[in-house]
Amino acid sequence: MQQKIIILDFGSQTTQLIGRRVRELDTFCEILPYNKFPKDDPSVIGVILSGSPFSVHDPEAFKVDLSQFVGRLPVLGICYGAQFISHTLGGKVEKADSREYGRAHLETINLYNPLFKGFDRGSQVWMSHGDTITAIPEGFEVIGSTKDVKNAAFASVEQPIWAVQFHPEVYHTSQGALLLKNFVVDICGSKQDWSAASFVETTVKELKEQVGNDRVILGLSGGVDSSVAAVLLNKAIGKNLTCIFVDHGMLRKNEFQQVMDDYKVLGLNVIGVDASEKFFNDLAGVTEPEQKRKIIGRDFVEVFNAEARKITDAKWLAQGTIYPDRIESLNITGKVIKSHHNVGGLPKEMNLQLCEPLKWLFKDEVRRVGRQMGMPEHLITRHPFPGPGLAVRILGDITPEKVRVLQDADDIYIRGLREYVDTDGETLYNKVWQAGAILLSPVRSVGVMGDERTYENPVALRAVTSTDAMTADWAHLPYDFLAKVSNEIINKVRGVNRVCYDISSKPPATIEWE
Repeated sequence: MQQKIIILDFGSQTTQLIGRRVRELDTFCEILPYNKFPKDDPSVIGVILSGSPFSVHDPEAFKVDLSQFVGRLPVLGICYGAQFISHTLGGKVEKADSREYGRAHLETINLYNPLFKGFDRGSQVWMSHGDTITAIPEGFEVIGSTKDVKNAAFASVEQPIWAVQFHPEVYHTSQGALLLKNFVVDICGSKQDWSAASFVETTVKELKEQVGNDRVILGLSGGVDSSVAAVLLNKAIGKNLTCIFVDHGMLRKNEFQQVMDDYKVLGLNVIGVDASEKFFNDLAGVTEPEQKRKIIGRDFVEVFNAEARKITDAKWLAQGTIYPDRIESLNITGKVIKSHHNVGGLPKEMNLQLCEPLKWLFKDEVRRVGRQMGMPEHLITRHPFPGPGLAVRILGDITPEKVRVLQDADDIYIRGLREYVDTDGETLYNKVWQAGAILLSPVRSVGVMGDERTYENPVALRAVTSTDAMTADWAHLPYDFLAKVSNEIINKVRGVNRVCYDISSKPPATIEWE
């Protein structure tokens, strides 16, 4: 039986980071809504309560029945989770005189408590809360304090309950990974046996049990996620998997044929469909980003469904949905950040059951699984690419000519990243999480080419570094590389006379422009 840590999500922006830190300890975890604790699951070895945008005193604050696991499993409350434990069990939580935000140091710390085993005195932590715990419940003791927060960390004397008002999951808490290791491994008893190899073995077995001898249809995009999902399913059910790759006309230059060739090498049964004319017609004149996404999602369903109907005995729809897709599509507060056309909606319209073998994985974990299965490295290291393709990298309306311009500029940029070897011997492409060109089509820029005045489009180049796309920093690409690429784009791509470089991080910006 595979051990797991349950992380109950109260809506914090860093909940997924807690999950990442637990996975880095070779321990499986599931991030579930605060009110969805799995009762009677013998594989659960511990529970973590996340932070939240709410105060425990807010009428709409998320609440959970602690009796489901307190006293039965080790529990760690983080920020709001710590305040909820205190508030529920008889302590006191009050509005802080000033918001406690940023770096702090544990000036007092109980190094004998198992949560702080191996810690340094004065260890840096990261605070981010408006309320503060002014009194801890009876039967608890303070095990860590900062200059301004007396009850920065506390624990039950008799039960396996720990709580911290700081965030151990973020980079700025210098020994946060150690704290989580102490909880997950030492306190909860994780055997640390979750790995890419164990995931492949377990998932192939589960897929065989889930779909049996049924036929499965999978929508391929050419990206890492759907490709890894396809290879996993192929290992599990072989010829009962049929893949459909829809070309909506807004892929990268020559991408459709290149990807079809890759899939042939992998031994996948793939049907390729060129539906670009339909997509261009339906997108004509549309400028609003979310509307563009919805049109592409709708058309994708229609085209995909038309092909799927030809496979009359299919009972399952498989998708390469990964965890960040689901988080960004609809977080726990119910606010849509952006829509993904591979998340939700398809099974109901197609009358198929849904199969998502990668739904709990982050992107880097998907890549490790792909390597474990022996997939070609150039497929595994492909940068993420939006489902709507270049449609959300062209500001304003979409036309075949604009797509042609952007494909040419993007091709020069991506080839340049692959060819440029940095001082440490690594290509820029492999050092960057995601890169692409954006056509600022509503904007025109004055330029001079030869002796003539031009009035054409600027192109923005975007490159970010990240581990899972939930946060990202702009990549500090070498100036000589940017100069060379800019010069080549302006000289070779008809319709472009200016190149800019985007130096925005996520947050507050997103990786894509639309």
